Amino acid sequence: MPPRVPVPSDFEALQKTLPHTLHFPSPPESVTAILILLHGLGDTHTSFSSFAKGMNLPGFLAITIRGTSPLPAALLEGQEEGWHWGDDLTVDQRTGGIDPDPGFEAARKRIMDDLVDGLLVGQLGWERGDVLFFGYGQGGSLALGLASSLRSVPRVAEVTSPLSSTPPSPGTFKGIVSIGGPLPNSMIPTLSSRGKSRTSVLAVQFDDDELDAAKREFEQIQAVNWKRREVGMPGDREEMFPIMKFFAERLNSGF
Repeated sequence: MPPRVPVPSDFEALQKTLPHTLHFPSPPESVTAILILLHGLGDTHTSFSSFAKGMNLPGFLAITIRGTSPLPAALLEGQEEGWHWGDDLTVDQRTGGIDPDPGFEAARKRIMDDLVDGLLVGQLGWERGDVLFFGYGQGGSLALGLASSLRSVPRVAEVTSPLSSTPPSPGTFKGIVSIGGPLPNSMIPTLSSRGKSRTSVLAVQFDDDELDAAKREFEQIQAVNWKRREVGMPGDREEMFPIMKFFAERLNSGF
């Protein structure tokens, strides 16, 4: 049977455990793909959702999710709130900055078990291959890690969630855009015989080492570097163009 077009009420049960905002295309019945947006460290889903609304991608239902852990008050720097995706928040002893790979198991389980496999696949009949991710910074790392971890052999307890009525679909997403968020080692399967992920990736503002590490785990990677060196959200049409082009290509790819 074809997938059912989502409606806002389908997501109400997730608001307590996975707060989010929804942006439907016009008309809402034109949904042909699901875009999940993951903000950077210290941000919130409410501020990040304005980016999804601004893109207004035809055919995409955009779901902007809040990070799974609150940022400590000492790190808020005047903000009322801020969130992150890690299992912990530790200092990298080499750099003195926040560890870029704190482990993402809690976030992985909530996004995959509850939202993707539980609701979108299990209840509404979509497939993992209908889902794209856009992530910034730590959110980009999580997005890449989610695609990478699909190559793992799931434990029996993880095959379905309480929301799911059917097993999850095969292990490939429709696409990933990561801005400045490298692949975390903690989300690379440990199987020595693992093949590369077939999820298409757009890696934005990656340095050479970060790009090489991603290429070892993904078959299809496009790299984009802006004229400015710093990592940030797209600031003009020139920076946004390759991202929109990637989304258009993935929407029309058929997989």
